[in-house]
Amino acid sequence: MTGNRIRPGDPGDTDGVADTLAAAFSDYAWTRHTISADDHVRRVRDLQRLFVERIGLPHGRVWVANGPADVVAAAVWTTPESTGAGAAFADLAGLMPALAGDRAFAATSAEKALTPHRPTEPVWFLATVGVHPAHQGKGLGRAIVEPGLAAADAAGVPAFLETSEAGNVAFYRKLGFEVTAEVELPDGGPTTWALRRAPRR
Repeated sequence: MTGNRIRPGDPGDTDGVADTLAAAFSDYAWTRHTISADDHVRRVRDLQRLFVERIGLPHGRVWVANGPADVVAAAVWTTPESTGAGAAFADLAGLMPALAGDRAFAATSAEKALTPHRPTEPVWFLATVGVHPAHQGKGLGRAIVEPGLAAADAAGVPAFLETSEAGNVAFYRKLGFEVTAEVELPDGGPTTWALRRAPRR
């Protein structure tokens, strides 16, 4: 990996995280299915910014990787303690139809399809993670995820995530995750995999 510094995120990172995640997710199968093509990157950025600002930083955990000028990778987790963010999650859900635009129906049906496969036990949930396309292939994906895995291990709880890219499954398996569900999303949506990693001592 190059000499990027991995550190906990803070409110001053919000815009940089949003920019990086918007670039990373601009052509991601899930976001293409659930967020309107009209002004797509701006919509994805707004969604990522809201999640970081209202959920990740105040109620979860965020790690960032700094390049020479700005954030080049970020990982945002919710934790068992994030259950206190109920009002923030409700507010975000209320904003989702406007962000999704004409794909709001697809976003709703995708969430309904995945909900039965999500854990009911306490977990560290890797809600969003991305590396700016200009900095991919340098080991940053693993590096930005590992602090959250270590924290989940220290807490003695599993880690969980979902991905809609088949190529990501092998990457996460190398980090100790196992597939717990493979879901064909309705309305022509992409296959989405649920993955769980048992805590390590």
